[in-house]
Amino acid sequence: MAEYSLDQLKSDLKSKQPGNFYIFHGPEAYLRDFYLESLRKLLVEDFAEAFNYHRFNSETITLQAVADSIEAIPMMSPTSMVRIDDVNFFTIGEDAADYAKIFCNLPDYCTVVLVYETVEYKPDRRKKAIAEALDLAREVSFQQPGERELISWIARHLKKLGKQITVDDAVFLIRRTGGDMTTLCAEIEKLGAYENGPVVTRRSIELLVEPVLEAAVFDLSDAIAAGRYESALQILRILLQRQEDPILILATISSQLRRIVEANRLRAAGKGKNDLMKLCGVSPYPAQKAMEFSRRLSAGFAERAVALCLETDRRIKTSFDDPERLLELLVLQLAEEAAHA
Repeated sequence: MAEYSLDQLKSDLKSKQPGNFYIFHGPEAYLRDFYLESLRKLLVEDFAEAFNYHRFNSETITLQAVADSIEAIPMMSPTSMVRIDDVNFFTIGEDAADYAKIFCNLPDYCTVVLVYETVEYKPDRRKKAIAEALDLAREVSFQQPGERELISWIARHLKKLGKQITVDDAVFLIRRTGGDMTTLCAEIEKLGAYENGPVVTRRSIELLVEPVLEAAVFDLSDAIAAGRYESALQILRILLQRQEDPILILATISSQLRRIVEANRLRAAGKGKNDLMKLCGVSPYPAQKAMEFSRRLSAGFAERAVALCLETDRRIKTSFDDPERLLELLVLQLAEEAAHA
C-alpha cells in the first residue's frame, strides 16, 4: 500500500468526496485529530451522530458490532462513519480473516477509519488476508510539519487573536516547545491573552513558555560547546528544580550526542540533514541542531561524550551516589572534553 499524502486527504475533504477506508497514524496528534474531526463533520450531521457515528477500541470492539455498524443504513443522512482506535488487526487472532472480508466489501455509504495513537501501525505481511485488506485503505502518516510550515501556521493562529509575531520569534517559540502542534496551540492562546500590544515579543515567550526537556538540553549543549560552563550548570539545575527525572535528562542528552555522532559520519560521507532525519527518525529541528553541533564539535568528542553518558548511567543505577550530583559532574566532564575538542 502506497502512503496517501496529507495533501490528498485535504483534496478529499475539499471536494467532499472522501474515500471509504482510511488508516491514520503518526506522531503529530494535533493534525490527526483535526482531520479526523473534519472527516466526521463531512460525513455525519451533528443531529444524527448517535445513529451514524460509531467508535470502537481494543476493549469495546467485537466482530459482530463492527459488522452491524458498517452495514447499518445511515439515518437522516447519506453517509456514516466507523472509527476504530488502536486495534492491531495483525494480532487479533482467528477473527482477522472475517475482519479482512468486511474491509474488502465496505458499502459506499460508510467510511471506516483505523486510528493508531498508542499502538504502532506496523503491517505484518505474513498475515496475508488482513494485510491485503488493509492495503485497500488510504494510509495517512501525520508527521510534524517543517519549520517553515509551522511559522506560517503560528502566524495564522495569532492573526485570529489580533496579534503578530516576527519570523525569528516564531522560530524561537517552535524550538522552545519542540514544535509539537498541540503544545503550540495552547501556548499561542496563552500568549495572545497575555500580550497587551499587537506583537507577541520574545520576552513574553521567555516568560510564559517553559522549554520542553529536549529544547532545554539543546540550550545546555549550546552552552557546553561555547564553553559557558556556568550557564550549562544553571540550565541543568533548572531542569532538576522542575523535578525532571534525572534518568530522562540523561537519556535526552545521550540521544542528542548519538545524533551528533551519526551527523559527523553522514557529513563525512557527503550527506545532510534529511539523511539524519531518516536514519534517526527525528523531526527537522533536532536533525538541524545535530548537524550544527557536528560542525562545532569533533567526532572524537561526541564519541567520548556518549561513553561518559553510559558511565554516568551505570553509576546512577548501581551506586548510592546522588543522581543530581552525578549529572552535574557529567556536565563538567562534557565541558572539559569540549574545551579540548
